[in-house]
Amino acid sequence: MKVRFEELAASQRAGGIESAMTGLVRALAEQDVEVSRSALEPEFPRGRLPDCVHFHGIWSPALVSRFLAWRRAGVPCLVSPHGMLEPWAMAHKRWKKLVAWHLYQKRMLNQFQRLHGTSDREVAQFANLGLRVPAEVIPWGVDLPAESFGSRAPAASRKALFVGRIYPVKGLPLLVEAWGRVRPQGWKMLLMGPDEAGHRKEVEAAIAKHRLGDVFEFLGELRGEAKDEIYRQAQLFILPSHTENFGMVVAEALAHGLPVVTTRGTPWSGLTRERCGWWVPTSVDGLAEVLLRACSSSPEDLNAMGDLGRGWMERDFGWDQVAVRMKAMYQGLVN
Repeated sequence: MKVRFEELAASQRAGGIESAMTGLVRALAEQDVEVSRSALEPEFPRGRLPDCVHFHGIWSPALVSRFLAWRRAGVPCLVSPHGMLEPWAMAHKRWKKLVAWHLYQKRMLNQFQRLHGTSDREVAQFANLGLRVPAEVIPWGVDLPAESFGSRAPAASRKALFVGRIYPVKGLPLLVEAWGRVRPQGWKMLLMGPDEAGHRKEVEAAIAKHRLGDVFEFLGELRGEAKDEIYRQAQLFILPSHTENFGMVVAEALAHGLPVVTTRGTPWSGLTRERCGWWVPTSVDGLAEVLLRACSSSPEDLNAMGDLGRGWMERDFGWDQVAVRMKAMYQGLVN
């Protein structure tokens, strides 16, 4: 089976989108699905057409032209919006998106054969926006490190970790204010990820306002072994996002054996059920309350939570399971 991925520009698919696509391509190869990516092969393919085309992302005029070309060729198409239809995302640059939505985007989405969401909440939002296309829920997978980092030895300075874009949707000013209210003793807060749209200056201003310059540390974007080393050093993971359709970094942190604090703007309510983290209101009060609890927990208790989270990822979020379900969705389109 041959599937074509049509993608946003590299600058638009940072972080979780790129991780999801890379993992999916690798896992699909194990299921005998051949994938070509527009980022690597930008020209309209010659010879045999793909069996179907999987679009990743929306709001790009370039994707509109590609969709129309594949539609004229009679190739079935599906799309993963990657959270770009979530309420917070729709409200960001609202007027520009409203014009695009009514001009072309809604009509285009309603011409796809299938919509793909990573959570029930994301699929419910499709219906709220008046999209009539059948939708399926398939979460992204996660790569499990060869070793579990959960059994961490106590350190003189304990570390909490955020990984993601330094961007308004990630809620970092909420975290800074909550941390300033609680001021957990013996903890540092590491921020790993690229600055986007100059938001780091706003976060730095909030850090200075709350006199937390000696607590918060920006690491920039790290990859590979350097990134794994930071996970080894951390005892807690925090994602204070206003919204996430999936939150790939939550799965990544759990796979590395870290307990997670995240907001109800993400679809990770299972953290409570699996006893591997906290799912809290998207507010300073919600974050402050759980910071006090999490940072007061013993290293042994946090390690135990981390082990439970890694087991959950191994059981339910392996890429092999995701690839089987995704291949079945592709075959459904073709048939």
